[in-house]
Amino acid sequence: MFSLPQEWRRLLTWQERHRLLFVRLTFLLTLTFLIALIGTVAIYFLERHSRRTEINTVFDAFYFTTVQLLTVSSSLRNPVSPGGRIVNILFEIWGVAFVAGTAGTMATFLLTNEGET
Repeated sequence: MFSLPQEWRRLLTWQERHRLLFVRLTFLLTLTFLIALIGTVAIYFLERHSRRTEINTVFDAFYFTTVQLLTVSSSLRNPVSPGGRIVNILFEIWGVAFVAGTAGTMATFLLTNEGET
């Protein structure tokens, strides 16, 4: 039977399964941060000289990278260079994989009984 106070107690304890959840989420966020940094540099160097793109500065590249990682599609113009397009595709694949991985990690955490790890 579902009990809100019991669920809060379950969520606020620091058992092995909580540590595992924390480690998994920290890993995913750290990897995403590294992908964003590498992607920002890659997009900047691939797109900075094109006149058909809105990416002219490192901040523009960082903004583009962040938006692409947070959404599957946006109103920003897509990169025009072949390398920029490949990086953009990788951003979108990572975005979907990140959401699926995070959802799976959270679902596993919530469905695991207190006695299990």
